[in-house]
Amino acid sequence: MKEGLGNRLFNIGNIVLLGLVGIITFFPLYYVFVVSFTDPTEYLKESFVLFPKVWSLESYKFLMATGAFPKSIGVSVYVTLVGTALSLIFTASLAYTLSRKRLRGRRFALIAILITILFNPGMIPNYMLVRNLHLIDSLWSLILPALASGWNVILMKGFFDSIPAELEESASMDGCNDLSTFFRIILPLSLPSLAAFGLFYAVAYWNQFFNALIYINDASKWPLQVMLQNILLNANNTDLRMDVSSVPPPSETLKMAAVIVATVPILVVYPFLQKHFAKGAMVGSVKG
Repeated sequence: MKEGLGNRLFNIGNIVLLGLVGIITFFPLYYVFVVSFTDPTEYLKESFVLFPKVWSLESYKFLMATGAFPKSIGVSVYVTLVGTALSLIFTASLAYTLSRKRLRGRRFALIAILITILFNPGMIPNYMLVRNLHLIDSLWSLILPALASGWNVILMKGFFDSIPAELEESASMDGCNDLSTFFRIILPLSLPSLAAFGLFYAVAYWNQFFNALIYINDASKWPLQVMLQNILLNANNTDLRMDVSSVPPPSETLKMAAVIVATVPILVVYPFLQKHFAKGAMVGSVKG
């Protein structure tokens, strides 16, 4: 069948429109990347650079030579790795438990989780809880309050509901107890959902800002996002504790370099999890 003129015009219009949207979306990231690698002397002469004549790592070297910036990266990496691992363990364990119909009080637990989704206690009760737990100025204040999401638990429960009960019965006949069944059979089958929720949790922990701003008073324990805010507000802020003797690059190149450092890790993780993410994004939506 020949494609009609109207369909061809529609397809061309779609391609042009989506191409423009892609360029508009990609340009800010490209500009940030280019400015961060622009030689400081060139940037001082030309404040707007689309393609630098001389590529330079001066801004990155200056940031990494400071005491505070690398430490903030370490804090964010620690919070992301530990938080994501614990969140996946708690979410998967709770979701699997709630998916077992023989569990007593299962309906009450599901209602309690649903209430946490519908109603948020707010900032003040959360702060009082963290303070009473003596977690102020502790990195655990960035992990424990966000340890599990009720919505993620409900979605993962839907995935576990779709696993045939006969599979567990077979494992039980082979001598597996509940823990062995969970770790040896259920979790290996749940890799797509674990990858999807792991990505959600990792992005949330990596982008921790508001909780760190409230609960962390010690600047040496600031995660990367709080440090990035300080750099964006004032690249020469004394709170950054930049103990370097060299002349700092232009503040704009420092800001762009800091943005790239904060953004690239998540962009790098996505391609490796894309295969599992595509499968896990629909987790719990269809029950077999």
